[in-house]
Amino acid sequence: MNQTALGITQERVKYLGKVYLVGAGPGDPGLMTLKGKALLQCADVVIYDALVSPQILAMINPQAEKIDAGKRMGRHSLLQEETTKLLIEKAQTQAIVVRLKGGDPFVFGRGGEEMEDLINAGVSVEVIPGITSGIAAPAYAGIPLTHRNYSSSVTFVTGHESTGKYRPEINWSAIAQGSETIVIYMGVHNLAQIVPKLLTAGLAPNTPIALVRWGTRPEQEELIGTLETIVEQVEKTQFSAPAIAVIGSVVNLHSILSVARPSI
Repeated sequence: MNQTALGITQERVKYLGKVYLVGAGPGDPGLMTLKGKALLQCADVVIYDALVSPQILAMINPQAEKIDAGKRMGRHSLLQEETTKLLIEKAQTQAIVVRLKGGDPFVFGRGGEEMEDLINAGVSVEVIPGITSGIAAPAYAGIPLTHRNYSSSVTFVTGHESTGKYRPEINWSAIAQGSETIVIYMGVHNLAQIVPKLLTAGLAPNTPIALVRWGTRPEQEELIGTLETIVEQVEKTQFSAPAIAVIGSVVNLHSILSVARPSI
């Protein structure tokens, strides 16, 4: 695909290229968007995160420069500020700069922060949405987030808050009372702190919860329990990140619908 077909222009004198914030989806290469794949195949530089699957990395133009900027629980290849600086630098000399992020760039992916910084620096930038793991992982586990007989509302929330953020902490009480299905990103390591807050907010101890690890990948696995049992189950099985937590009665459908899970 040529640069004109991708909508790439050279209107700016300062920067040769354009940065694309591309969502890689949760892991299954079949869930990568056509637009995202096309950009990978003609990219000059790809700066990618840790959770991007090897099958998707294999789609990258063999001549492209590949840079690992992944972050995983205290292990940082590049600091966020360094990643943004690198994107700006690469846009000065390369036409197609892809920032490849797991899931969707705008769903707990810091894509909004990166785009804001790039715009402030005068860099042309575009976001290419991806399928977020909070939707895909439960689907591959046979857990619909909404269902007419179980849930008409769903809330997505991070279980790993950053320091120095816009407010001190998540209002777990409001979330518990305001939604029939709760999807928690990056929450496995903090379940021992999150679960008591949900119980205090009024959720019943027997409320079903599912943890889905490595969602949509061949190594996907699920841990099913209740709010009363899940912390002990995690400790006993040493269930670890990366995983999505789904809380609510829709989890009960796992035993029925998981038999028809997609092929991975």
